[in-house]
Amino acid sequence: MVQERVFPTFQSATATVTKAEGLRLYEDMVLGRFFEDKCAEMYYRGKMFGFVHLYNGQEAVSTGVIQAMRPGEDYVCSTYRDHVHALSAGVPARNVMAELFGKETGCSKGRGGSMHLFSAEHRLLGGYAFIGEGIPVATGAAFQSKYRREAMGDASSDQVTAAFFGDGTTNNGQFFECLNMAALWKLPILYVVENNKWAIGMAHERATSQPEIYKKASVFGMPGYEVDGMDVLAVRAIAQEAVARARAGEGPTLIECLTYRFRGHSLADPDEMRSKVEKEAWFARDPIKKFAAHLLEHTLASQDELKAIEKKIQTIVEEAVTFALESPEPDPKDLYKYVFADND
Repeated sequence: MVQERVFPTFQSATATVTKAEGLRLYEDMVLGRFFEDKCAEMYYRGKMFGFVHLYNGQEAVSTGVIQAMRPGEDYVCSTYRDHVHALSAGVPARNVMAELFGKETGCSKGRGGSMHLFSAEHRLLGGYAFIGEGIPVATGAAFQSKYRREAMGDASSDQVTAAFFGDGTTNNGQFFECLNMAALWKLPILYVVENNKWAIGMAHERATSQPEIYKKASVFGMPGYEVDGMDVLAVRAIAQEAVARARAGEGPTLIECLTYRFRGHSLADPDEMRSKVEKEAWFARDPIKKFAAHLLEHTLASQDELKAIEKKIQTIVEEAVTFALESPEPDPKDLYKYVFADND
């Protein structure tokens, strides 16, 4: 039987953060958590339909990676669990919520829904319903950045791309093919594995011959790291290093973040596959509570400051729901709009 990994070796003991940075990271994580909780409420009240996959518990990954990049300039490519990636990338909560309600004011004009968030303005390359779909797209984005810079002489084209995907995806062909190309061409990309231990209902340790995903990077001659995905400072430190390498032309990095989703695979999942013992062990490592304790311990924030952030985010989320509810439905006459290129 494969020995189960729970706690990775890379912790945040040497990672540092200023007060301003710490509060920004905390606010971003709280936004993700409160937004997802509100999504669950709206779904069970019958206000939201279709498949909805929430990100609760994994906030340190999205925040740690994307906040180490240049939001609005660098590229982010997501999965079907994409709400929080979109928020970290700067897509306004009201436009994400409106998309989940299928409204015209949504970031995908109500055409995409929960699994297909997209924003050209915020360099969000999309959410994808099938696993592995986003990896080639992200690799292509990284290629065009390098091509514009080196072949076309555009010195400003130094964007880095982050491709997020789960542990189950790393057994698919796109993963291996794209890592191979990225290594050969030294593309400016971070391949971020959100290893939450479960590929829908399949435990990771039962599904792969090499459970330590970060070691697969060695096959392609690229750096691979295992990091505590419940520790935002640990994730951020590794991401900063990988982003710096990518922007300097030194190529891709594979980052395996050991994390855990606090809810079922989707809101339609009764979550009966995972043991109570396993869930409670990971609940005790809640990344938001852990980071709040760090900020308080190192006098980087007061309890009142943290509560003020939470109150601010609660207001933003409530306003996002109101905006979504009051927004118009897409007009039926625009059924074919955005399907083909518009030359007007």
